[in-house]
Amino acid sequence: MEDIELKQILASYQKRLEATEVLNQQSFKLNQQILKNWQTQKANSKLQSLIPIKVAAVVLGIIWVMALIYLIAHSLHWKNIFFLISASGIVLITIVAIIVYIYHIVLLKQINWGDAIVTTQQTIVRLRISTLQVTKILFLQSVFYCTFWWNTEMIINDPAKFWLISFPIALLFLLGSLWLYKNISLKNVGKKWFRILFSSPEWRRLSEAARFLNEIKDFER
Repeated sequence: MEDIELKQILASYQKRLEATEVLNQQSFKLNQQILKNWQTQKANSKLQSLIPIKVAAVVLGIIWVMALIYLIAHSLHWKNIFFLISASGIVLITIVAIIVYIYHIVLLKQINWGDAIVTTQQTIVRLRISTLQVTKILFLQSVFYCTFWWNTEMIINDPAKFWLISFPIALLFLLGSLWLYKNISLKNVGKKWFRILFSSPEWRRLSEAARFLNEIKDFER
């Protein structure tokens, strides 16, 4: 009789354990879904807020290119050779940046939050890498802003000022831009100079969106 009662107690306890396990699984899945919805909403908010920034950059870039082309068209003389070369370099690099920013806008608009999180994470990685690449290219044009006002008369009439001030400044900007072009990458994201350089809202929102999605994956693991 006691054996029967003990078996009944054990069976009852086993059922309670199974019921508790089912509840725990349901609770985990519910918490997982709530976290996923909340984190994806925050990530989506951060990413979608980038679109106006990108659009503004494209518009301003087009205006700047048109202004420079106008100046180039009205400065076609060999005496303005430094300005023509510098302005042309700025125009070409700015056009590249405009194309890249349009590409970013397309990527952002194509994000489908119904897709797997991994797919969205891959899109964010592409955006981050592309942002680094275009930033590297934009830094290369810094030297042109040091040379666009050079002219032959300045070199001939005041060579000391040119060779001791103007040329060294341009050379420093060139070396600095080449160093940044070589070192700007995700492997240096934790370094202080990188955090200072990439403290803009654009990069910060991309990083936050990536962090929100990573938290979902961490919770699932």
